[in-house]
Amino acid sequence: MSKATYTRLAALSLIWGSVFLWIKIAGYGFSPVQMVLIRLALGAVVILAIGYAKGLRLPREAATWGHLTVAALLGNAVPWTLYAEGEIAGSSSVAAVVNGSAPIWTLAAALLLGQEKKVSGFKAGGVLLGLGGTALIASPWNSASAGTGWSILCFVLGSISFGASFAYMGKYLVGRGIPPLMLAGGQLGAATVLLLVAFPFLGLQAVTWRTDSVISVLVLGVVCTGFAALLNFELIIKDGPTVASTVTYLMTAVAVVLGAVVLSEPLGWTVWLGAVAVLAATGLLRRKPRPTPESTPESTPEPAAGAERGDGSGPASGDGSASKSGAASVSSAAAAE
Repeated sequence: MSKATYTRLAALSLIWGSVFLWIKIAGYGFSPVQMVLIRLALGAVVILAIGYAKGLRLPREAATWGHLTVAALLGNAVPWTLYAEGEIAGSSSVAAVVNGSAPIWTLAAALLLGQEKKVSGFKAGGVLLGLGGTALIASPWNSASAGTGWSILCFVLGSISFGASFAYMGKYLVGRGIPPLMLAGGQLGAATVLLLVAFPFLGLQAVTWRTDSVISVLVLGVVCTGFAALLNFELIIKDGPTVASTVTYLMTAVAVVLGAVVLSEPLGWTVWLGAVAVLAATGLLRRKPRPTPESTPESTPEPAAGAERGDGSGPASGDGSASKSGAASVSSAAAAE
């Protein structure tokens, strides 16, 4: 990889890895719904401003907005609020590690939606390993070692919702010819509306105006949700989705280190062992099957000239993996998270 690739990868890993730290600090002053609403609104403004500056436009079809609303609920409104709720009494490091189990739930949702017809041995092993790792992190026999039972439940439910959103987007939003940047902005905009609806019921708590909390929620919205999405698109387009996917592993390590160093969060051996299992499971789930004779390079048509564009819209042809990554990027742990 080039120096520029390493720079983009390191920057995105640091930004997204710090999300859980900022969520923890923002929670000192804001309720979960207040925090997530501000974050969503700021992220949507940044992404849509960049998109419109590039000459891109939001989709107009009612069906697309219906799917965007469901994706916003599954990928942003529900998991982000659950992670913020869980971190009130739980650990930011544990939140990051549990968030790494999202690919397990993505596979489960893909099976339910009919996107996956069969599960390979590697994927089955990945699911079992990931579930075992999550159980270790939760440590139901000694949950106090990783946080309260409620916080662990919030993290797990958030990861399930987050993982399901990837499968939903892959089925209903990818391949519609809509620039991923505008899908991301539209999804954040839809999630903002959902949080506005919930605000009168769940967000009217008094705000504690702390400088660190205000700075944290601003960083979450503008940097971790807005500009990080653009950086992720650049990484996908210029370096490929395979390289971009390694952020999953790096950001988890960053989050654990930040939690231990900045917040002095204790991590027992079950969390460390569970983290290794979850990351190994993610690797197995991302493992591509060996090509069959029918799918060898000689029999696979080359993508059309100009398929790869640098305008944030991703490949115009091919298997759509970059587009899928782009569409789901704001739901990623940066988002989580």
